[in-house]
Order: sequence, then structure tokens, then C-alpha cells
Amino acid sequence: MSVAKEIRRPIAATIRLTVPAGAARPAPPVGPALGQYRLNLMAFCKDFNARTQKYKPDTPMAVTITAYKDNTFEFIVKSPSVTWFLKKAAGIESGSSRPGHVVTSSITVRHVYEIAKLKQSDPYCQFMSLESICKSIMGTANSMGIKVVRDLEE
Repeated sequence: MSVAKEIRRPIAATIRLTVPAGAARPAPPVGPALGQYRLNLMAFCKDFNARTQKYKPDTPMAVTITAYKDNTFEFIVKSPSVTWFLKKAAGIESGSSRPGHVVTSSITVRHVYEIAKLKQSDPYCQFMSLESICKSIMGTANSMGIKVVRDLEE
């Protein structure tokens, strides 16, 4: 019996970018980052925009591009960062300048649960329990000066 081996291609670079959903263009920051490795800019832009069309425009998407030496590439699109979700849920522009001392806003446990459900689809979170993702999000909220409460009082 012969086992088919997967052919490994030599990797030229791993590029990490944050690109707005559905708005990848061959202009900066995408163009120079991919251009220096002689990758097809238009192919990346079309693929990225097709994969992120379900998100609202201007949602910051983290993308990891693996560039190979034969001028081909693969990329993984991750969901927006937890801090972006927390800022949107709390309705604030930025976190507290003195977290732990000054509370900028508050969110409910339900917000945390919904963010955890969205983050569970990320490659690095898919084997984590929902409870541990929620605890991580609560810690991030605490470090941003956002208080997590059971119910928002009117």
C-alpha cells in the first residue's frame, strides 16, 4: 500500500491584515502588502469581497494570507475582534482611559452570549466551550471599562 503524501509548497510569507468587509481594493493597505510578494491582487480582492459580503460594510475583518513561493496564495478570514463587538454593543467609540476606575458603559450577559456565539466559528475558538469564550469576553470588557450586568436598568 502506498500512502499519498500531501505536497508541501514552500511558503514565502504570512501576511496579516485588517480589511473592511466587502471593501478590499488593490490600493493601500492591500496592494503594497500583496504586491511585494507578486500575488494576484484582483483575485484576492474578488475572493475576499465574495466571502465577506454577508457582513455589514466597513466591518473590520482580520485576514491571514499565506503567500507561497510560486506566487499563489491562500487566506483565512476571521470574524471581527471582540473589542469591536463590545464597542458596538455598548454604543461607545473607545474604551475607558482608566479601566477598573472609570466605567464607560455597560452591556448585558445576553450581549456577551451573542458575541460568544459569533466568535465560536473562528478557527482558534472552535474547540473552546461557549462558557470559556464568554469568560474571555467578560475579561476583555472589564479591561475596556465596560461593566457586564445581568439586566440593563431603564
